[in-house]
Amino acid sequence: MDLPGALADVLSGIQRLIRRRLRRGLTGPRLRGAQVELLQLALANPGIGVSAAARELYLAGNSVSTLVNQLTTAGLLLRETDPGDRRSARLLATPEAESRLRAWQERRAALVRAQVERLGDDDQAALAAALPALRRLAEGLREEVEGP
Repeated sequence: MDLPGALADVLSGIQRLIRRRLRRGLTGPRLRGAQVELLQLALANPGIGVSAAARELYLAGNSVSTLVNQLTTAGLLLRETDPGDRRSARLLATPEAESRLRAWQERRAALVRAQVERLGDDDQAALAAALPALRRLAEGLREEVEGP
């Protein structure tokens, strides 16, 4: 068995199925993955700059600027001039963005919880036991992406 390939396939398949299931019943326009990631970043780091957001998301600055324009037009992100540097912008998620993200996270948690509860005790224990290794895998990937 090709463990790395099988693991990557299963993880991406789970993520894709979660997204597809949660798209049903959405109110408002659908957000793309990078848009959601930028909104989550702005919520976690109110006032983050475009350049810092680009570094954190591993995207080009012009790509983040495009996302900022899209999300600002949609009323989900505010772009304010940085009082310390008038050439820079600070990004702030709107209350509507916060509400949409919270609703999405709650629906995602409920969906995954329901599926985990359908599994037998042995499978639930195996998933719980795998979490530390999966976290270390994620950390290793993050370190590789960030480089030395």
